[in-house]
Amino acid sequence: MGLKTAAEIFADRAYMEDLSLVPWKQSGAMITDEDLAVERCIKMIKEHKVTAITGKEIEIQGDTLCVHGDGAKALAFVERIKKEFQQEGIQIRNFL
Repeated sequence: MGLKTAAEIFADRAYMEDLSLVPWKQSGAMITDEDLAVERCIKMIKEHKVTAITGKEIEIQGDTLCVHGDGAKALAFVERIKKEFQQEGIQIRNFL
């Protein structure tokens, strides 16, 4: 149909081995450690891998990065991600 699509990866959510997100009711569903979240983002982008909640390394592909904006430190987190991406040579660009 000619529609553009993008695969979304999540900065602050944990993954199951099948790449679904860990259910909210399960412990560890949200990544609250900022250092760990940033480290995971870089790994997902540069290595196309993420560590599932079980500890298994799984392949992942993402075009966009979702950060939950309802947290108290959401803006600071996004600014940190941007800074770390620049240091890692990861280009941030518009999807369109």
